[in-house]
Amino acid sequence: MPTPPDWVQHAVFYQIFPDRFARSGHVEAQQAVTLHPWGHPPEEQGFQGGDLYGIIQHLDYLQDLGVTALYLNPIFASAANHRYHTYDYYTVDPLLGGNEALHDLLNAAHRRDMRVVLDGVFNHASRGFWPFHHVLENGIESPYADWFHLHGEPLRPYGPESEPANYDSWTGLRGLPEFNTDHPPVRDFLFDVATHWVEQGIDGWRLDVPGEIDDPDFWRTFRTKVKAVNPDAYLCGEIWTHADRWLQGDQFDGVMNYPFIDSLFGFVAHDTIHGFDHRHFDFAPRTGEQFAQEVMNTFTRYPRAIQHAQLNLLDSHDTPRALHTLGGSVPALRMAVLFQMTMPGAPCIYYGDEIGLQSAGDPHCREAFPWHDESAWHTNLLAFYEQATALRHENPVLRTGRVEVLHTTDRQVVFRRQTAEREALIAFNTADTLATLTMPAPALNHATYQPVWPPDRTAGLHALDPTVQLPEHSAAVWMSPASAA
Repeated sequence: MPTPPDWVQHAVFYQIFPDRFARSGHVEAQQAVTLHPWGHPPEEQGFQGGDLYGIIQHLDYLQDLGVTALYLNPIFASAANHRYHTYDYYTVDPLLGGNEALHDLLNAAHRRDMRVVLDGVFNHASRGFWPFHHVLENGIESPYADWFHLHGEPLRPYGPESEPANYDSWTGLRGLPEFNTDHPPVRDFLFDVATHWVEQGIDGWRLDVPGEIDDPDFWRTFRTKVKAVNPDAYLCGEIWTHADRWLQGDQFDGVMNYPFIDSLFGFVAHDTIHGFDHRHFDFAPRTGEQFAQEVMNTFTRYPRAIQHAQLNLLDSHDTPRALHTLGGSVPALRMAVLFQMTMPGAPCIYYGDEIGLQSAGDPHCREAFPWHDESAWHTNLLAFYEQATALRHENPVLRTGRVEVLHTTDRQVVFRRQTAEREALIAFNTADTLATLTMPAPALNHATYQPVWPPDRTAGLHALDPTVQLPEHSAAVWMSPASAA
């Protein structure tokens, strides 16, 4: 079976919504237009002027945070601030700095050994996409009519909801005409876009709503063509459920691991979670036993190499921010982040989570990063994120080790990560009281384990007296001696 790129399991991703991360002041196309002030309420419409040079200016900040890979929401020319309405797949939006800005970002990131993964929107285009505009002007006589699924004339690209579009569009949004991906010229076009940007130096694609192209042969061909250009390119699908059919080694390397969120939040925020309305989540409180069973099912349903290539996120541009979903509980967020950083798969931080942004769902979760107001930052939380990413980077066993459940109670869980060289024990206490845990001594492979988390913890773990204490709403990590075989 083909395996995912090795670098993914070692990465810490950072997701950026480009219009709202940072405005550089160096984009010529912005000089002649009116932008919303930075920090304007994140309405669905309107641009605040974040750009790719702004990302470059803050790469030192991201490096200090422990980030080694960027995932950018769409950056191609579009008439929407989220840029899922693509009208030119070969042009980076001028408001983001254009193609030159992307090349500069790739060079700057790669000098820091950071990867850059772009959002690929290949199920639908926009009303402004030139072949669709050609169809609007010429109807079924257009040579591009077969690029879309048309249902009569004249086409209705605008109009009241009582007169829906007479062409297939994503979720009925007439501004998003769907491609006819059975049409060979469409397939050739999309495959060329995919390979073109990999040839330009991007490190992979996050694939938007790939389930809407329900054609395994399309994605197999997509993978073959991309990997022919760069075998190390990462292909990550936006699949909200378990994704067995997509992860057989012939389509995607990994998916956005949304099932990870449901189980984790239901455990760490037992008393504070208020969740959000989504058909794939229930956010019901989980006991330690329930959580351990669910999360191990999520991990072990895939081959081990695939487990380590999952994108383990806590939130995204499509959900409320994690801290909001967790009912504002910073201790719950800390436990969730530490779980991210100590488990198989690549952790992904949504921009601003590390400084305590806690807004509700789209569009509120797409707010401007408050570079202009550092007094609003949760600096202790930022320090925590930096320490947690460092823990992962400094201990290979947390990135590559096998995972198993060592011990559970109603509100506590202990996991083990293990390689031939090292063993880590990771314990969580979600109760609001001090917990005393007695580890199963026969299962311990070493006489002593040294404390590595939290950074100020001094109490080790000994096989002859395997009892440890965990403060309320906290986690701890112990490591076997470095010389262990």
